[in-house]
Amino acid sequence: MNSKRVRRTLVAATGAVGLVALSACGAADTGKKNEVGGDKAVTLTVPSWVGAEANVAVAKYILEKELGYKVHTKQMGEVLAWDALSKGDIDGILEDWGHPKQEKQYLNGKKTVVKGGDLGVTGHIGWYVPKYFADKHPDVTDWKNLNKYAEDFKTSESGGKGQLLEGSPDYVTNDDAIIKNLKLDLKTVYAGNESSQITQIKQNVKNKTPFLTYWWTPQWLNNQVDMVEVKLPEYKTGCDADPKKITCAYPKTPLQKYFNADFAKNGGKAAKFLKNFKWTTEQQNEVAGMIAGDKMSADAAAKKWVDENKPTWEKWLP
Repeated sequence: MNSKRVRRTLVAATGAVGLVALSACGAADTGKKNEVGGDKAVTLTVPSWVGAEANVAVAKYILEKELGYKVHTKQMGEVLAWDALSKGDIDGILEDWGHPKQEKQYLNGKKTVVKGGDLGVTGHIGWYVPKYFADKHPDVTDWKNLNKYAEDFKTSESGGKGQLLEGSPDYVTNDDAIIKNLKLDLKTVYAGNESSQITQIKQNVKNKTPFLTYWWTPQWLNNQVDMVEVKLPEYKTGCDADPKKITCAYPKTPLQKYFNADFAKNGGKAAKFLKNFKWTTEQQNEVAGMIAGDKMSADAAAKKWVDENKPTWEKWLP
């Protein structure tokens, strides 16, 4: 989730909040009828965090309602999604947090994947504490003081150390290396997925319990829960080159789209639309908040946003 949500292989932990209903894989639109029902079809991967789900929900709704495509969705881990993209099993990844190894392998090597452009959203991963704890202990926001508060973050699952709450084990993070290399009295403990992590955060906030968590922006929960980032050693280009020696913070990452090369070339209006798809952090959070916060279905949230934002998405149409 560097911001290698190579994250969150976030993309997909199972059990995310309100995931788009999964359906069978369809072929990319290459100007031919696909084998399922004779309709033009596009297949997109749905990551396990709700912001990325919001991307797919809105793109799916417009592709189907405005451009006449059938959109199939698949939930899978980030690295698996890259492999599937290369093979043509899926046509697009709409939110990628940076996968240098896969980019080198599939973009530069096999040339089976191509860049799809900037999503318009900048992501950042970091370590966070609740504001109510930072207000009482301002020095906790400097990593050098974390050992001082390890006892406050300890849980029954952290083995006598302070807990660093993580989301899915499928997320690729640098946290174990950072803890080891900075000699911190912490242990990573995985909630299982984004939904479970949010549940734990909300419970901690309700009880005013101290906690330290791996977290990210953009995220709809940030509009409801006030958290403060702990300053890790400054990120500098190349500081995360060796995964075993990382001691630095995560970078700010402009999130990117990637397409199967054949789909990008022959995918017709669907490919052009997805290349044009670009929105803001605020817009993504609005849809994500409807899905996860208001418990709307992904389709209902997408319809509501599309109905209210025609001047924005009309510009994406080919």
